[in-house]
Amino acid sequence: MRFLISAPASGSGKTTVTLGLLRAISRTEPIHSAKSGPDYIDPAFHAAATAQPCVNLDAWAMTPERIRALAAGAKSLIVEGAMGLFDGAPPAGRGSSADLAHILNLPVVLVIDAGRMAGSVGALAQGFMRYDPRIHVAGVILNNVGSLRHEAMLRAALADVTIFGSIPRSPALHTGARHLGLVQAQERPDLDAFLDRAADLMAQYLDLAALHNLDAPRPCAGVSSRMAPPAQRIAIARDAAFAFAYPHLLDDWRAGGAELQFFSPLADDPVPDTDLVYLPGGYPELHAGRLAANQRFMTSLRQSKAPIFGECGGYMVLGDGLIDADGQRHEMAGLLQLETSFAQRKLHLGYRHLHATTGPFAGHWTGHEFHYATTQKATGTPLFTATDATGTPLPPMGLIAGRVSGSFAHIIDASPIASADAPA
Repeated sequence: MRFLISAPASGSGKTTVTLGLLRAISRTEPIHSAKSGPDYIDPAFHAAATAQPCVNLDAWAMTPERIRALAAGAKSLIVEGAMGLFDGAPPAGRGSSADLAHILNLPVVLVIDAGRMAGSVGALAQGFMRYDPRIHVAGVILNNVGSLRHEAMLRAALADVTIFGSIPRSPALHTGARHLGLVQAQERPDLDAFLDRAADLMAQYLDLAALHNLDAPRPCAGVSSRMAPPAQRIAIARDAAFAFAYPHLLDDWRAGGAELQFFSPLADDPVPDTDLVYLPGGYPELHAGRLAANQRFMTSLRQSKAPIFGECGGYMVLGDGLIDADGQRHEMAGLLQLETSFAQRKLHLGYRHLHATTGPFAGHWTGHEFHYATTQKATGTPLFTATDATGTPLPPMGLIAGRVSGSFAHIIDASPIASADAPA
């Protein structure tokens, strides 16, 4: 069993369908999952549903060889797509879920939100099935179906299309969200109950046997480069404020011989004595007052002799101050001349080519930026030169001051070459 779940557009319900399927299948057999693109939140839900780690597979930021190597280990694999099936980075949609399905030769199951359509569902499904001859759309799952009469109309319009099931409208499947997506898995005390409800509905309304028969050859792992660890002993912040670290990145560091030590700034843990301190992204803006008051963490961070690197949320904590959504300023570590604010939100979103000449992440990287913080002050030496997905130069990103560095970009993978559209 190996297939990819996608949809015509975001908001069609593919995450809920994926989670319900994963939990339902995991009741009887091991199942692994993956998420297309630069997503931190959905993979944590996947892992909760399956009791297995979920890997990110990014057809823009990773080479096909890297993607096949990451997907090779799982005997059974369900991949959740991102956005619509053919939606990718500008200018040509590179990195879409369709690109990932092509790289891994996966059949596609299309989740269609049919709540506001009837006969038009046939044209929609046929259009997606014929749009790209590289992609095999094996069939559809109808979501948000209003009644038996509504279902009959939909099925009549899909006479020549395989229908894997029809899911009725259900308020029990509602998921909470905030500015970067779903509320994190670790923040939902009802998570297991939600996953079980979703699994029960999928088992009731979907043809699990037919989905189980969807398959593709497992890719050969081959030879794929890994990211070398930036240090031998690495202290990594991990809690509700610092949850956005890619599993493949941490696995690469372990495979390279690094020793990883996790600590919780929210619990006021002191920074461990290591060779590098890594503050990943997350939601520090929701916990800024608590972080500012945790003096054991803050003091040990300021006194650490190791290099310190922060990504996105971690970068903001390294600055002088962080202003929350209510306009209240909170004192941060003061290790970079940086002031950030959520009082006036602005979306920054897109893939990035990154290049640093110094610091723990010197080299060429593929990355992603997704945040709503505004920068009120950033004084000092920039860390990265950068371009966007189209190769258009961007202003320098991040800051480096001695042993401390960081930026709003999340590093996804090592860039295989310093290509023409990557920063020099």
